[in-house]
Amino acid sequence: MRRAVCKTSVACAASVLDGCVPSLLNILRIVRVFLLLAWFLPSLAAADDFRFVLLGDRTGEAQPGIYEQVWKNLASEKPAFVVSPGDTIQGLNDATAAEEWRQVRTVLSLYTAIPLYLTPGNHDVWSESSELLFAKNAGHPVHYSFDSGPVHVTVLDNSRGDSLSPDEMAFLERDLQAHADRPVKFIVSHRPSWLFPVLLRSPDFPLHQLAKKYGVQYVIAGHVHQLLHFSLEGVEYVSLPSAGGHLRSTGKYEDGWFFGFTVAEVRKQEAGFAIELKLHPLGGVVTNLSQWGSAGLLGKP
Repeated sequence: MRRAVCKTSVACAASVLDGCVPSLLNILRIVRVFLLLAWFLPSLAAADDFRFVLLGDRTGEAQPGIYEQVWKNLASEKPAFVVSPGDTIQGLNDATAAEEWRQVRTVLSLYTAIPLYLTPGNHDVWSESSELLFAKNAGHPVHYSFDSGPVHVTVLDNSRGDSLSPDEMAFLERDLQAHADRPVKFIVSHRPSWLFPVLLRSPDFPLHQLAKKYGVQYVIAGHVHQLLHFSLEGVEYVSLPSAGGHLRSTGKYEDGWFFGFTVAEVRKQEAGFAIELKLHPLGGVVTNLSQWGSAGLLGKP
């Protein structure tokens, strides 16, 4: 009798477990959905609230070890991407350019998880062959644009002249028109072709008129190796500090001469997007762009 009871109990237990299997599978499916949501929802938020880095010139008499240290520091900020305004190699020599790009790639190989967008500088592009080499190593032509979340960045080429050519301006207008609905816009070029009219507070030049027309918030350049900041009719013009190229003039921090990088923080707000640029000098105090002007630091950091 006991043996029969045991067989019956085992059969009942097996029957119960068979009935539970579908329920367990459903529970596992539900758990999986929650886990996916837990991963996916923060990424949706990150599409609106995120940070990226604006990185100044590496060369123009590159200082040993500075670029490597800047990259080490900026990587700790976990940026969505990095934009450089040019002068990635010392260049100016077709015979050595390929080897210089190889050396740069060795440095950057430690940070392949961070997308890098390069702008052609006068040390990067000076001839037809150097232009082809730039495109090969940058993964982009000398002018292009890209989107990341709400941000649209237009990269222009003024590597071989102080001004933006008619072709560049035509490309810029087509690009801004095609992306007019993007709420956050940056224009990046190597040389600050806008410097003198902005310094004179004159808004009557084509780049500024296009920036105003299409709601560009920031116009960024490198080349000078000095932090300069101007505001003109709601457009912020910024010359980035050096990320390795030598410091000129006084070489003083308060005059805008320092090595470092700039973090652009983009945040969604009810009325649109807020953008804040924070400057990270090597071994120094982090400041907001609003604390700087055309003549250097406006007050104590």
